Amino acid sequence: MSAFLRKAIRARGLPEKVTIDQSGSNTAAIIRYNRIHKAAIIMQQARYLNNIVEQDHRTVKRVVRPMLGFKLFWAVRCTIAGIEIIHAMRKGQLATTGTGFTTPAEQFYALAA
Repeated sequence: MSAFLRKAIRARGLPEKVTIDQSGSNTAAIIRYNRIHKAAIIMQQARYLNNIVEQDHRTVKRVVRPMLGFKLFWAVRCTIAGIEIIHAMRKGQLATTGTGFTTPAEQFYALAA
């Protein structure tokens, strides 16, 4: 967790609050990071609070698992980004620029254009 935490902070910046499960290793890593780097990351321990994100990615996992892996990281990024876009369109989460209703197919073709 400590290496993951350092990498995440390098990529995204220092968070104010982190939601973790109740595992001891996550807690220890954040306490150690706070002590060494004089940071004030607040830990929010909730057993099922991160399940919202996990449930949202369940469709991605279901599509990617049968693919038996990828050779290039670029292919992984493009595939998962495409799956996420389709999933967001189905859920109605993409903002439309026009005033009229657009179908998921029209949104997809607009992205491709």
